[in-house]
Amino acid sequence: MTGAASRAVLVAVLIAMPGLILPGSAEGNTDFILLLALFAAGFVFVEYASVSPSLVEFREAPPFNRTRFFALFLTVLTVSLILRDIQAPSATTGVLFGLGIGLGEVMDFAYSPVRLLVVALASGDSPESIYIIRTVAGVAFSISLASLALFLAALRLGDWPVRSGAFNVWINLPTFDPTTGGDIVDRLQGDGRLNIGMGICLPFLLPVALHLSEAIFGLVLTTSAQALVWIVAGWSFVPLSLLMRGIAMTRLANMIVSQRRRDAIEGPEARIFAL
Repeated sequence: MTGAASRAVLVAVLIAMPGLILPGSAEGNTDFILLLALFAAGFVFVEYASVSPSLVEFREAPPFNRTRFFALFLTVLTVSLILRDIQAPSATTGVLFGLGIGLGEVMDFAYSPVRLLVVALASGDSPESIYIIRTVAGVAFSISLASLALFLAALRLGDWPVRSGAFNVWINLPTFDPTTGGDIVDRLQGDGRLNIGMGICLPFLLPVALHLSEAIFGLVLTTSAQALVWIVAGWSFVPLSLLMRGIAMTRLANMIVSQRRRDAIEGPEARIFAL
């Protein structure tokens, strides 16, 4: 219960953070932000406090969800502080802004995801708009790449996900039924390849979708700094989440294949999976 409550509080803080950091951004929508934060916190609390989760995957296979949450939290915090520096500069936000400028310049090359997002969101040819979006996009994309590298290191060095004991498929994959739909290895490998493919393509496709939505429906997506925070965070976090899920599914499939070979040699008592 304590762990579930602490996770719920962290999620609520994450959702409320842009409104608390950006000057004047919460005016007029405070009630909506509060309601959304409470709903998200309640959902997370129920998922982690219950014996059988309904949606949250890899609940007992750290650091999968911890890495994803850390990436999203750090992205929202950093982007919010950078945008705050434009309106209320300080020493801390200035350092982050300078770091973001360097990362944005390094990653802003032809056909890169950062360049596509700048083209999709920048207001015309405004140098200031291009400058700001490139800066926050470079920071967000760097955090995603670093988080993916940390997860790959945990897989390689930490023997994820069985370092802390047997991997329970029912608890960690509540939406995945291992008893239906053919061989579980083929299904896990198929899901893994699909998620990895989507994770690679989405950083390029999401900016195109944003640009088309503005052109077709006349939507103005960056009407506020808070909206820009969540757009950039979603653009960097969703592909990261899909890549991590795809890599995890592929890892589980390979482990099941290894377990079947071990069963044939040592017997079922050597199992590392619980279905």
